[in-house]
Amino acid sequence: MAPKISIRGTNQPASPMRRLEPLFLQAKEVRKRIYQLNIGQPDIETPEEYLKVIKNLQEKVIKYGPSAGLPEYRKTLANYYRSYGINVDWEDIVVTTGGSEGIIFVLTAICDPEDEVIIPEPFYANYNGFANMANVKLVPVTSKPENGYALPPIEEIEKKVNSKTKAIIICNPGNPTGYAYSEEEIENLKDLCRKHSLFLVSDEVYREFVYEGKHNSILEKEGFEEYGIITDSLSKRFSLCGARLGCVVSKNKDIISSITKMAQARLCPPTIEQLAAIEVHKLGKDYYSKIREEYKLRRDTVMKHIEEIDGAFCKIPNGAFYMLVKLPIKDCINFATYMLKDFELDNETVLVAPGNGFYATQGLGMDEIRIAYILNKNDLDRAMVILKEGLKAYRKERGL
Repeated sequence: MAPKISIRGTNQPASPMRRLEPLFLQAKEVRKRIYQLNIGQPDIETPEEYLKVIKNLQEKVIKYGPSAGLPEYRKTLANYYRSYGINVDWEDIVVTTGGSEGIIFVLTAICDPEDEVIIPEPFYANYNGFANMANVKLVPVTSKPENGYALPPIEEIEKKVNSKTKAIIICNPGNPTGYAYSEEEIENLKDLCRKHSLFLVSDEVYREFVYEGKHNSILEKEGFEEYGIITDSLSKRFSLCGARLGCVVSKNKDIISSITKMAQARLCPPTIEQLAAIEVHKLGKDYYSKIREEYKLRRDTVMKHIEEIDGAFCKIPNGAFYMLVKLPIKDCINFATYMLKDFELDNETVLVAPGNGFYATQGLGMDEIRIAYILNKNDLDRAMVILKEGLKAYRKERGL
């Protein structure tokens, strides 16, 4: 009899963003174009400053680098954070192979097996996978579409705290909702963590993409040094998804020491990518301003079309480049599958991410889809026309 894999391996969830990939590959064989709104892969070009370093590299041997990252890159990151009022030193930063590795490292460092982490839902679906790898239980607190997926009342979150609770994790601005937490919400979370001796882990990958107001980081103010942990990534900020560069930031020395030892076990993060990333950080905030305006235009383009759909609802998001949209449907997986397999407009169709995959609570999100507005305005206009026509045909066929 063949040996069995682990329970953890069996329970590892599939990504809802990629679960329809086999159907997508089949549809590509027969469709002229499929507009991909399912994953956060920006079409913004990677800065030339980054690519020049790669193209002009003179190294004869690509050696192992320091496990926590190149000191010169960590110093670059420290300067970046200080420009946002986040007062950290380069020794407070560990460079990771993407933000994903950073989250896995953090969960493993702060939690023992079967400990619990409270998380507002809907949330970035891969947190489920990271928690499973670390043998940690995610405890959801549900936010509502009616108020744009704002943080649930702090009293509801506190009810979830027990002897196994080790942390609260947030994504700010949020994926999949695009919600950006207010200063008051961040302070309420910090007070709760101080009260119950919990870590607050903040995934701040989309820091630059806040369209009205400002981003509120958990480490902007003093007095939270022992509790706060930031995970971050260059993937979306500089359109560097494939470079796999992220980091963990904390003033808590025990956290940094523990994560550094985990980093030693995987040897080092990508060396050439760090050298190139030093250069793109020299672009300054003007670079982010232009990109932010482009995404704001795309957000408004999608919202205009959503407002034309009878029975659809989405409160305009204030951050990131995602929105979770309620549609007049009963099964988002069935609808997304229909758009790939059975619907076309002039031999074109659309791929979206089913909304239920962003919830831990069974049954929620079945009437929602996530749209990533990562295409240019003209392509988004076309994709949304196809989506609207596909929804009409789907509802008619199913008598909805």
